[in-house]
Amino acid sequence: MKSTPLTEKHIALGAKMAEFAGYNMPISYAGIREEHECVRTAVGVFDVSHMGEFIVRGKQALDLVQKVTSNDASKLEIGDVQYSCLPNLQGGIVDDLLVYRLPEDMCAEGEQAFMLVVNASNIEKDWNWISKHNNYEVCMINTSDETGLLAVQGPKTAEALQPLTDIDLHGMKYYNFAKGKFAGIDNVLVSATGYTGSGGFEIYVKNEDLARLWDAVFAAGANFGIKPIGLGARDTLRLEMGFALYGNDLDDTTSPLEAGLGWITKLNKGDFNDSDFLKKQKEAGLSRKLVAFEVLDRRVPRHDYPIEDLAGNTIGKVTSGTHIVDVANIRQSNHPFKNSATSP
Repeated sequence: MKSTPLTEKHIALGAKMAEFAGYNMPISYAGIREEHECVRTAVGVFDVSHMGEFIVRGKQALDLVQKVTSNDASKLEIGDVQYSCLPNLQGGIVDDLLVYRLPEDMCAEGEQAFMLVVNASNIEKDWNWISKHNNYEVCMINTSDETGLLAVQGPKTAEALQPLTDIDLHGMKYYNFAKGKFAGIDNVLVSATGYTGSGGFEIYVKNEDLARLWDAVFAAGANFGIKPIGLGARDTLRLEMGFALYGNDLDDTTSPLEAGLGWITKLNKGDFNDSDFLKKQKEAGLSRKLVAFEVLDRRVPRHDYPIEDLAGNTIGKVTSGTHIVDVANIRQSNHPFKNSATSP
């Protein structure tokens, strides 16, 4: 089982640790409910260094990204981030991911560069899949084992962290990023992204700088109610917003259209993996789709529980469920990920 550079810090803080995606990860510290509320009202810090990062650069880097992803990466300007997925040529999804359009100082003349951020459990799978389709003049670099990542989330995050950097955190738009000095560390990538719906940033550094970054972030947030947050609250926070999780709500058998991800499936961008299948599926109409539902009693719908109609016929299955979700928050959310179950 792998560890992140912060594992000893998590243990010293009393975190409940467990295996996740092959890593020894903190599940909770003070408790999931308390950590959930901290992110919604103040500042919470997640160690998500288990995530995967690939650099794709070259004269045909855009061509490769366009081929393997469903969204239209040609729309990205330097400093933009895009949510996308990797169709698997069998009507399903290899993984969902973020695509970063990197500055040109990372390229030779005439080249472009992208960073692809993938799920921890799929690093090897995604690397092999993209490599298989790399029939272009493109260099691929897997930086996953060298990259540390903190997700600092919550409504007070920008105010707490601004003293640590000259990057304008208050002015950074959602799904944009910038590179600069942060907490005295050079070449830090700060991204206005996250998996909680509470605002905040994801901060990428080299592994050797991660502990220094962690300490600086907690010192800066001391007057803002900052707390470490485990993966348990990360799951309840994303469910409250209806954000999909690969392996639960998305998998190799679920198409992006069935998962409610038509908005990241640009069928008019040209040929890409599964584009013909997805066009036909859209034209024919869906036979199943991911939907959200509310349980009216105290029972918790767990992953893979069958869903039955009043006659006892199985009409679907639960993909994700929890009892901590604020249903009112889901109802008010206009985020396109408002999904938590599939029905055939």
